Amino acid sequence: MAAAALRGLGRWVRAASSGLRPAGPQRTVQAAYNARRLGLDLSGFYLPQAGGPEWQRGPRARRKLYGRWGSASGLQADALWPGPGELLQLRLHQAEWEPSLQRMQSDFRARELEEQKQRRERQKLIAANMAKMPKMVEDWRREKRELKAKQREEKLRRERLLSEARERFGYSIDPRSAKFQEMVKELEKEEKKKRKLMKRRRREEGAGGEARAASAADTS
Repeated sequence: MAAAALRGLGRWVRAASSGLRPAGPQRTVQAAYNARRLGLDLSGFYLPQAGGPEWQRGPRARRKLYGRWGSASGLQADALWPGPGELLQLRLHQAEWEPSLQRMQSDFRARELEEQKQRRERQKLIAANMAKMPKMVEDWRREKRELKAKQREEKLRRERLLSEARERFGYSIDPRSAKFQEMVKELEKEEKKKRKLMKRRRREEGAGGEARAASAADTS
């Protein structure tokens, strides 16, 4: 029977490869044997072996086995009770990840108070900054005016130095040349010396005026 089935399958494959349909109806090839079932008894429960993995032999696996099968599992209930070290780990885990309702309420209240404190401090800071705002704006405007005034003075000074340099050395000199820049620096140095002399004279005049006033007060 198996040989006939194989011959029919061979004719069908050859016909398919040649582009022709096989003659006659197609038949399904069946195996000439049946797979033998494994002789396992799965009606009971599995007991882990001594050399098995830890997840099958650990305390959690033994408790699960006893909880399902009871004393039929061959385990003693008192041996499944956690020891002092495991109880300590359980208490620490519960304290960290499973807090009580009172602790949750206390933590929530503390967090709420901290948020209220931060909100009040932020409002005080905003109010203080708003109170300083007019002065800050006025200082900014004053600094801006002073900067513009300094820029105008610097521009006028540079133009004056440029005109003096041209009066001395003529208008044919290029303002971008190194020689012209050196001349401008020399003029700036002279101007600084003049300002220092003027300041000194003013101080001397002021000191002399105070001395004269003091002597006049003594004579009177």
